[in-house]
Amino acid sequence: MNIGDRLPDFLGKDQDGNEIKTSDFKGKKLVLYIYPRDATPGCTSEACNLRDNYERFLSLGYAVVGVSTQDEKSHRKFIEKYQLPFPLIADTERKLVTGLGVYGEKMMYGKKTMGVFRTTFITDEDGRIERIMGPKEIKVKDHAAQIIG
Repeated sequence: MNIGDRLPDFLGKDQDGNEIKTSDFKGKKLVLYIYPRDATPGCTSEACNLRDNYERFLSLGYAVVGVSTQDEKSHRKFIEKYQLPFPLIADTERKLVTGLGVYGEKMMYGKKTMGVFRTTFITDEDGRIERIMGPKEIKVKDHAAQIIG
């Protein structure tokens, strides 16, 4: 995916089995943040930073949606434990992360492994990608400020 591309309309199903579509957010900017794993230190810091700034996102016309490859049950536990106010897409078949180009081979502790690359896509009100933030750019404890300044 590149700047100017549209996100696919069907993004996936959230922690409650609800379909999430890009068209659901028409008229809002969308922060679609992809993270490796529920309840890990970096992913928890990122989710909580977005949670703590959620009202500000809403006031500026943004919607926030998270995506990882864990299942709905894992997402529900993560949401409940950290009171996350936004949906988390359960991309267990890796269709979305693969389609977005954020799943592949990476080095972890000196070993090659397959996994999700922490990435955030920010769209305009029509679902076109305005900005892509990759793993080296994202600061999990200050991600909201990176997005909205």
